[in-house]
Amino acid sequence: MSLDKYKVMEGMEEQHEILKRKLPAILDVITDAEEQASHREGAKAWLEALKKVAYEANDIFDEFKYEALRREAKKNGHYRELGMNARQALASKQWRQTDSIIDYSEKDIVERSRAAEKQKIVKALLENDDIMVLPIVGMGGLGKTTFAKLIYNEPKIQENFQLKRWVCVSDEFDLGEIASKFTMTTNDKDCDKALQKLKQEVCGKRYLLVLDDVWNRDADKWAKLKTCLVQGGAGSAILTTTRLTEVARTMGSVQAHNLTTLEKSFLREIIERRAFNLQKEKPSELVDMVDKFVDRCVGSPLAARALGSVLSNRTTLEEWSTLLRKSVICDDDSEILPILKLSYEDLPSQMKQCFAFCAVFPKDYEIDVEMLVKLWMANDFIPSKDGVCLEKNGHSIFNELARRSFFQDVEETLMSKYSLEYNLCRFRKTCKIHDLMHDIALHVMREECITVTGTPNSTRLKDSSRHLFLSYDRTNTLLDAFFEKRSPLQTVLLDTIRLDSLPQHLLKYNSLRAL
Repeated sequence: MSLDKYKVMEGMEEQHEILKRKLPAILDVITDAEEQASHREGAKAWLEALKKVAYEANDIFDEFKYEALRREAKKNGHYRELGMNARQALASKQWRQTDSIIDYSEKDIVERSRAAEKQKIVKALLENDDIMVLPIVGMGGLGKTTFAKLIYNEPKIQENFQLKRWVCVSDEFDLGEIASKFTMTTNDKDCDKALQKLKQEVCGKRYLLVLDDVWNRDADKWAKLKTCLVQGGAGSAILTTTRLTEVARTMGSVQAHNLTTLEKSFLREIIERRAFNLQKEKPSELVDMVDKFVDRCVGSPLAARALGSVLSNRTTLEEWSTLLRKSVICDDDSEILPILKLSYEDLPSQMKQCFAFCAVFPKDYEIDVEMLVKLWMANDFIPSKDGVCLEKNGHSIFNELARRSFFQDVEETLMSKYSLEYNLCRFRKTCKIHDLMHDIALHVMREECITVTGTPNSTRLKDSSRHLFLSYDRTNTLLDAFFEKRSPLQTVLLDTIRLDSLPQHLLKYNSLRAL
């Protein structure tokens, strides 16, 4: 909508014009500052100040747009038809759109590359006549979760165990939550009660439990959970995936399996499959360069997927050479893989915004794609295009981010009979984010995104907080304490929380765009 024909706030036209001219420049500088902030400490404070100005400018624009729409609606007698149009965003880089998400899972490559390792673990599980705890250890991005899935889904394993459970653990080793997921019951607030149910569930049964992405160093917590799990039948097994050898030593009953780095031939295959997927031919001068990029990945299939996707948008030797100079060999598995940082920096500005927003979700969270696109729309992250609705453009952005490996485990499930009867969406599409990619989003957003999955007592909203995710069910007193400070929140996501416990403070947040 053009606001020029509306004199929405008398005496403010000049300020409105100044703001309209300066905001695009601010947004353009932010894109540059994000790249500088990754290696210049001083640029971080500068970036945060710029973002604050941009957020405040957007809020002022919203006031203008709202007033223009209100007056037009009042003039036409349409009080119930108020709507918002998204601001046109700037695109710093282009990408070749695809109509749908291409299957880039490289499942066949992974299965071939891990065949010998998989058979070794499967054999150990089938021959076990005790209760085994077998850790799988490896650096981030090496494919520990994918490897564990290959074992979990092996037909012989499926036949051999009475109970099979997969539990994503991530940062917080919540005993009650783990127990509830195993027993497939609602998360019990009483941890001891949940553990008692777990003990009853496994008693005398041969089970396989995968605890994925474990960071817990607390031996007492593990001992308490193990006390319940040892009630299982002979031959039961617990597989854990972790980056930390210390965790493996604490939990393992047998020697940990250190996942090997992927051989260069398989990494090359992944990169080539992605890099040349959008091209009809494989130029020989580019094919000859692939091995140089393989060396940058230090055995990580995630890095190979990300790098191959970046290369797919470049078609000349000069472009590939420039990218090779910018890429850095991964040499520190405690940090975000440099290749993944590079793949983020390569995104167009609107995609950076859309992906970085996902820092608000907890790690391993199953994201509803339809909801995610609507959240992007609510926050004006999606640029408007003539003749293309925002929602369609949002799904195109999602597809491209998935193609570049920023999203994974993209699945479509058939909705319930109720949904079909009422002509609602037939399929529900969901996705997840690899924890290293999630680290990138957190690195970019810092305190702009606040995620609370436990008690809010230790967490408070800050002046820079814009997006909030809450996943707990507490009393009004605790919620009110959490929201006692005014904050320019734009997004509040409430997961498994009672609507009757919404704090009254939310009514005062006039920057809120999504609830």
